[in-house]
Amino acid sequence: MSFLLVLLSACLLDLLIGDPHWLPHPVRLIGRFCEKTEALTRSLPLSEKSMGRLSVVGVLLLTLFVNTCVLFLCSLFFYPLFWIVATVLMYTTIAARDLVRHASEVYVALGSDLATARLKVGKIVGRDTSCLNEQAIICACVESVAENMSDGVIAPLFWATVGALAGFAAGGIWPVVCAVLAAMVYKGINTMDSMFGYKNEQYLEFGSCPARLDDLVNYLPARISAATLVVAALFWGTSRRSLATVLRDHDKHASPNAGWPEAAVAGALGIQLGGDSWYFGTCCHKPYLGDDVRSPVAEDIIRANRLMLTASFFCLLLFLLVYSLVLAAAA
Repeated sequence: MSFLLVLLSACLLDLLIGDPHWLPHPVRLIGRFCEKTEALTRSLPLSEKSMGRLSVVGVLLLTLFVNTCVLFLCSLFFYPLFWIVATVLMYTTIAARDLVRHASEVYVALGSDLATARLKVGKIVGRDTSCLNEQAIICACVESVAENMSDGVIAPLFWATVGALAGFAAGGIWPVVCAVLAAMVYKGINTMDSMFGYKNEQYLEFGSCPARLDDLVNYLPARISAATLVVAALFWGTSRRSLATVLRDHDKHASPNAGWPEAAVAGALGIQLGGDSWYFGTCCHKPYLGDDVRSPVAEDIIRANRLMLTASFFCLLLFLLVYSLVLAAAA
C-alpha cells in the first residue's frame, strides 16, 4: 500500500503546487549531468555514436546512484524522512499542472497580444513561432498539450508502476525505491532526448542513441495516453471521432509515439493538427492529423487541458488498479 500512497501524494502535490522555481529540481540536476557527460565524452577519441552511447550510460548511472544514495540515507537515519523524500522525488517527475499553466498562459495572451502569445507558445514547442498566426498558435499549443501529456504525466506514472511491481517481491521499502528510480531513469532518458535529440549536424549521430531509447520507453505510454484520451473525449469532445482519428492518423507523425495522443486530441476536438512548421530556418513538411471539421479557436486550448487532465486521471486509476490487483493476487 505504501507505493499507492506515495504515488497519490505525488500527484496531489503536482496538482497543488506544480513546479516552483525555488525548489531544487532533480530534472535540472539531470540536465547538468547531461552537460558534463557530453563534455567528457566529446573529449575522447571515439565516434559520435559511441560518444552518445557513453553519455547515455553515464547519465543513467549518475541518476541511479544519486537517487539511490538519497533514498537509502534517508531510510537509515530518519525513516519518516524517507517517505517524504520519496514522495517529493516522485512528484518532481510529473508535470500536469505546469503543462496546464503554460497552455493557459498562451490562451490568456491570445486574448490581448498576439506577439506575447507567440512568445508564450515558443516556451513549450520546438518550432519557430515568430510568424505564427492565431490559429497556428492554437494548434501548436494543443499539440504540445497532447504530446507532453504522454511524456510529462503518463510515462512517469507508467514506469513508476512498473518499478513498484519489479520491487514488490522484495517487500519492505523496495516497491517505493524501485518506483522512484524507474521514474527518474525515465526522466533521465527523456531529458537526454530533449538535449541531444536534435537532427542537426552537432547531434545527428551523437543523439541517435538517446532518441531511440526515448522512443522505446514512450512506446506503451503513448498508446495508453491515446486510449484514455478517447475515453476522456466522452466528456470533453467526440469519442467516436477521436478513436477513428487515432486508428487512421497515428502513424502520420514523424515520431513513432507522438502521433497517438495528438491524433486522439485532434479527433476529439474536430480540428486538424500538424502541417508545415519551421525549425531553425527550414520548413518541415508534415501531414495533417484529424479532419478539418471546424477552424481552431482559443477555447480549444482549454478543452485540450481538460482532456489531458481527465485522461491522466483515468491512467492513474488504471495503474493503481493494476498494482492493487497484483497485491491482492499475491496475498
